[in-house]
Amino acid sequence: MRRIVAARLLAATSLMAISTAALSAEVNVYSSRHYDSDDALYEEFTNQTGITVNRIEGKADELIARLEAEGANSPADVFITVDAGRMARAEEAGVLQPYGGDVIEGAVPSHLRHPDDLWFGVSQRARIIFYAKDRVENPPRTYEALADPKYKGQVCIRSSSNVYNQSLLASIIEADGADEAKTWAQGVVDNMARAPQGGDTDQLRGLVSGECDIAVANHYYFLRAYDSDVEGLSASIDNIGWVWPNQSGRGAHLNLTAAAMAKSAPNPDEAQALLDFLTGEYAQQHFANQNNEYPAVPGVGLDEDTARLGFFVPDTQTPTAAFSANAKEAQEIFNAVNWQ
Repeated sequence: MRRIVAARLLAATSLMAISTAALSAEVNVYSSRHYDSDDALYEEFTNQTGITVNRIEGKADELIARLEAEGANSPADVFITVDAGRMARAEEAGVLQPYGGDVIEGAVPSHLRHPDDLWFGVSQRARIIFYAKDRVENPPRTYEALADPKYKGQVCIRSSSNVYNQSLLASIIEADGADEAKTWAQGVVDNMARAPQGGDTDQLRGLVSGECDIAVANHYYFLRAYDSDVEGLSASIDNIGWVWPNQSGRGAHLNLTAAAMAKSAPNPDEAQALLDFLTGEYAQQHFANQNNEYPAVPGVGLDEDTARLGFFVPDTQTPTAAFSANAKEAQEIFNAVNWQ
């Protein structure tokens, strides 16, 4: 706790120092986050530092391709994406550089950071198991159990091209080995209620429509149905139960919104200030309150809706960097078992 407090004080001090010299400074952000609520996040950063944030949004792969094409002339200072697997692609493309680690290292746990300081997590997203309460008495309690033949014809899950599933399989490769991971992937394919289709919300809608009895989705898609009227889901939300997987083992899989410094950042000091800011209390509370995400920094409270999911054991044993290191092998396994 002392380390976290010291890191936050250092972050605040650095931000105040920069603000006195940054009246006309700017930082250019390429982001695959598409939430209007992030406007307030960047406005607060500008209020604290005087640094203007110029943001370009797009799909992660498109932004990575743009960074590659721009090369040394790229105006990008910071790259933000919603999955560590996408950061693997940016890393392989050679469009990142190490950030300054003092503040970030003091705030963000090591398993949520790249070992060479190429990126770090700013918020976490849990991939958990949901089920129809009226049709499933004994839902799977682990990710591995999703492949149990007793659930044949019951599982809804997204396609293999979805990076959330790629990172989940990459974590299983790390935890159980490639052979076991391939057996698991084949078992899930055999248990699918339908061919993969749609996004995470569509998997949850499948529970309501009766197309499937068990679904895999990120936690916040479920919580959105409490906050707003999600067609085909909100009216029946109380009929859906959830399981925090692997609670007697390695814990629940969490993926990341991750941030990095672009390789050719023309404003590296301003970029570092923004990266440090993302680990501070305001930003961490923002991620928790505005999008029902879990903070990456320990000790930051949850919003009421997120807290309703209860306490759980997260997977802190599997380094998040393994999601990117095993991404290629994960896709090869998906292809081999014909996971569409």
